[in-house]
Amino acid sequence: MILLIDPVRMAPSLLVPLAGVLFVGGFSQASFLWALVAVVGSIGFAALRWATTTYQVTADRLQISRSLISRSVRSIPLDRIRGVDVSTPPLHRLLGLAVVKVDTGASGGDKQEGELNGVSVAEAEHLRAVLLRRSRAVRRAPGAEVAGREADMTAPAPTGEPAVQPDHVYVRVPKKWFRYGPLSATYLFAPFALLGGAIGLVFQWGENFGISERAAWNFAEWLWHRPVLLVLIAVALVVVSPLGACVMYGVFNWNFTLLRRDASLIAERGLINRRSVSLEHARIRGYEFAEGLLERAANVGRLWAVVTGLGDSRTRGQLLPTGPKDFVLKIAAQAVAPFTTGLTPHPPQARRRRLFRAVAPALALALAAFVLGWTWLGIAALILAALGIPLGLDRYRSLGHAYDGTRLSVRSGSLPRSQAVIERRAVVGWTIRQTWFQRKANVLTVIAGVGAGTGGYSAIDAGDSQGVHFAATVTPDWLAPFLTTPPPPAPPLSDTP
Repeated sequence: MILLIDPVRMAPSLLVPLAGVLFVGGFSQASFLWALVAVVGSIGFAALRWATTTYQVTADRLQISRSLISRSVRSIPLDRIRGVDVSTPPLHRLLGLAVVKVDTGASGGDKQEGELNGVSVAEAEHLRAVLLRRSRAVRRAPGAEVAGREADMTAPAPTGEPAVQPDHVYVRVPKKWFRYGPLSATYLFAPFALLGGAIGLVFQWGENFGISERAAWNFAEWLWHRPVLLVLIAVALVVVSPLGACVMYGVFNWNFTLLRRDASLIAERGLINRRSVSLEHARIRGYEFAEGLLERAANVGRLWAVVTGLGDSRTRGQLLPTGPKDFVLKIAAQAVAPFTTGLTPHPPQARRRRLFRAVAPALALALAAFVLGWTWLGIAALILAALGIPLGLDRYRSLGHAYDGTRLSVRSGSLPRSQAVIERRAVVGWTIRQTWFQRKANVLTVIAGVGAGTGGYSAIDAGDSQGVHFAATVTPDWLAPFLTTPPPPAPPLSDTP
């Protein structure tokens, strides 16, 4: 079956060369022959790759062997596995196949260490369960003598491995959430992005389809001289965009389900490409709640997990799409950890800095525009400066930090605002940064270094003593040698997730 999938999957990359062959050759018999050779070659390549790829799960590692041209063996230690994702693109689903991707976090990006394309859906789910269980067992017994011993996937679990628990479903996203799609810029501007891509495609490849660049420019000029039609098109796009956003939301988050299976959180989603992402609960160090300006007005937001060593965390770490804020935070408390402590506001100096940053650039632009005689630009810049006042005040109100004895939290932003809740044990260091302007205002920025998520979470423009006290309260032993006043004692650190 994989012999049918690979040529279809490779079709977009073959389309342009094949079209070039046909157009250059003038649709002659030789051109069609060369195009047929390319298609047959892709099928042959898929057959060779499928026949020369094998995998094996041993007691302590996953081995993937390929010997298409030169033999290569990729050996992935089980204790390094961060997650195992199973996805079923449309053609795979039709044929009952799946793609298994193993992530160890070693790539530092969105690439996985290992990929198995074309295994059955049942085998993919079984393989994921085996890899995650073996991974936990190997980490719990690091001194176990496992070298040289092999075990097939039907062998009993290693000693001490916990029994598999039934799935616990936290939430299945209802269809009524699709109406939140227009609140996200990602979905709202999708039609405009598609239109821009279509226009670019016409100018780049139009000649291959009989559309010259001059003809495209002539049509653009013809449309420009018909403002009524241009306005109608713009209105249509504005009307269609919310509907398109709802559709895009539904396509990407269809039947979004968050559940706990064994010792992992699993997020399943997608209509066209159904994807199932596993996040080992022991590696989750907190969560991040994000909300854009429109989302804040509607009291909704999105949820991500903060996971150690996770590549492509903005996609793979998503726990919930845009949904009601109270409900999303309730799920965060159940699936990750509760955090109910109120945030400590930052001093008035921070408000002045937020206002200055929001207003000063527009005022400088207005001054320059009036000096140069560009009146309309100056008026527009003054309007922008006036709008910067509520923006600056809102950015100040968004600032805050807190610590409840086990987890710390920081929040910042306005147009996009995010709040991170991180376990104290995840903090690996502190960066206390103070610019010349911050020194004059007696504020500083405290950054908690975390080996997960974005790598650091900032309490921006906290007061001098306030910021240092925050860091010293979370990890008093680290800062004690640098403080004249002893920091408060730290509560006992719990390793319980």
